[in-house]
Amino acid sequence: MRVLIADSFEQSGIDRLQAIGCEVINRPGTKDEALAKEVAASLPDVLVVRSTKVTEPILAAGALKLVVRAGAGYNTIDVAAASRRGIYVSNCPGKNSIAVAELAFGLIVALDRRIPDNVISLRQGAWNKAAFSKARGLHGRTLGLIGVGQIGREMIPRARGFGMPVVAWSRHLTPERARELGVEAKGSPAEVASAADIVSVHLALTAETRNLLGTEFFAAMRPGAFFINTARAELVGQEALARAIREKPIRAGLDVFASEPAGGSGTFSDAIGAEQNVYGTHHIGASTEQAQEAIAAETVRIIQTFRESGRVPNAVNLARVTPATCVLIVRHLDRPGILAGVLDVISAAHINVQEMENIVFEGAEAAVARIHLETEPDAAVMAKVKESSGEILEASVIALR
Repeated sequence: MRVLIADSFEQSGIDRLQAIGCEVINRPGTKDEALAKEVAASLPDVLVVRSTKVTEPILAAGALKLVVRAGAGYNTIDVAAASRRGIYVSNCPGKNSIAVAELAFGLIVALDRRIPDNVISLRQGAWNKAAFSKARGLHGRTLGLIGVGQIGREMIPRARGFGMPVVAWSRHLTPERARELGVEAKGSPAEVASAADIVSVHLALTAETRNLLGTEFFAAMRPGAFFINTARAELVGQEALARAIREKPIRAGLDVFASEPAGGSGTFSDAIGAEQNVYGTHHIGASTEQAQEAIAAETVRIIQTFRESGRVPNAVNLARVTPATCVLIVRHLDRPGILAGVLDVISAAHINVQEMENIVFEGAEAAVARIHLETEPDAAVMAKVKESSGEILEASVIALR
């Protein structure tokens, strides 16, 4: 199996891929048209990326079977285009959770104690203890979490260590789960904003979450509150955030920006990033050695599983619901050609197969095939299925809807 790596990737991961028999083509920094040309030239089975965008021309350039995002999100990959071409898209969720939570708390502490301004002042030869000794402190202040997935959950024990109560919102946060986590559940992001001194965002970017935090959310935030975003800039209405920074005022700690460069370096120009009340970092939330080693190991696991079994762990573009209306159950002796005959009958009836599996019983004498069909076969088709082989023991249909 040939693997093309188009971003920086841990050497330990490259070594493990080679150890399991993969041919590795390491081309960090290759993107856009150059990446499409590389895919066309080297014809990899698997493409591994981090921040590099994977567009439809790249997906169409060769014979890719799998794209692995060596990180948690996958919004830089044209998932719809991959799905149209039958290309798996997978990611590495949760492997950078601790690293991102650590940075989020680093930004919180930095905002409270104005650490970057302290450093700048000292480097400029100025001593200003009188100005910088004014800080409210974190103990007893309320942390609000927007999202309690793996990263959000890592924030909770860290908040507890600082003596901070936690309020949280998530679409899936039930009162029972909130009690298990030791947080107070709120009914909306705005309710979190109104109850918290510090709000930290930990959501995946989806069609439903894009621009989720806008005018209503920032209007609900307390004057002088902190806003932390180590997730995605697109979750936030940028104009609403800019107004809140200038008018409320709130202070922001941001690791993500709307106009950040796609690669590891470049010119940065972002109006919010230049605001006096904003502390920014360079989208480095997952960039610790511990996190990158864990992500590399998970990437190798995904590719190895795919190579050995054809299954893809963490696949993000498999259909949760298909157009199947029924399941054809065929109990048969485990002999060559039986299922081929069944499928020939179904094809001749112009019935589309959505999914299928063949479960073999111990001893490999008999098996049961489960074939999900878009249209329910009539009695005549069922009769032909049963007549297609004398080694079919039974055939029946279960309606799904």
